[in-house]
Amino acid sequence: MEDKSFYVIAYDISSDKRRNKVFDVLQGFGKWTQYSLFEVWVTKKQMLILQQRLARHLKPNEDSVRFYPMCVMCVSRVETIGGDKPKDEKVFVV
Repeated sequence: MEDKSFYVIAYDISSDKRRNKVFDVLQGFGKWTQYSLFEVWVTKKQMLILQQRLARHLKPNEDSVRFYPMCVMCVSRVETIGGDKPKDEKVFVV
């Protein structure tokens, strides 16, 4: 089994239609934790698939998606008020 890495993904999409499509793609890979923010545990292969699927819906001159990788030590030190700490949940990509 390939190791998974933790990413915080933030997005700024100018179109409601494209934003909804990006939301749907991200929901298939991780957990929606804040408005325009997801947390995902993915393998390298899953990250490539995710980025390819997102690229289909983006206009690079208008939209932005940022991927913030977090090391294991950083994930264990995440502080949360009012919610759960990040955890590796079983996600099935279809």
